Amino acid sequence: MKKLKNPYTRFKSYNCFGCSPDNVLGLKMEFYDDGEKLLTKWMPAKQFEGYTNVLHGGIQATLLDEISGWVINTKVQTSGLTISMDVRFLKPVHIDEGELTIISWVKDVNRKIAIIESELYNASNVKCTTSSMKFYLFPEEQAKEKLNYTGKESFYE
Repeated sequence: MKKLKNPYTRFKSYNCFGCSPDNVLGLKMEFYDDGEKLLTKWMPAKQFEGYTNVLHGGIQATLLDEISGWVINTKVQTSGLTISMDVRFLKPVHIDEGELTIISWVKDVNRKIAIIESELYNASNVKCTTSSMKFYLFPEEQAKEKLNYTGKESFYE
């Protein structure tokens, strides 16, 4: 398993809520390539609470959306925009139970649309949340021009 680099940190205006290491309010997600899938470990904190001791559903959706976007960058090798998301909340995610694991992979891809599947597991390795997200894909050159896509190789050492 390889840790991915975050090539967006070189852009002055970069402040992504999901993955910027410098966004003080953000999630500060980091990603690992595990072959066909990407993986992240993330520690929930009290400021992301919905109901008492339960990770807010919107934060869960954001975690799943962010890793899916990184799958687009690395596995589909372009950038895209989320056009729909189907998130299923199977079990509550308790904040005080420890680190979460999120995995994501390409389910289907064609010239303009990709379907990315993801699963969120609690610290006991119980599947709590799943998603299926549809992304509109930009041609690589357009992604570089409009979305600062830096190319697949820029995510790897």
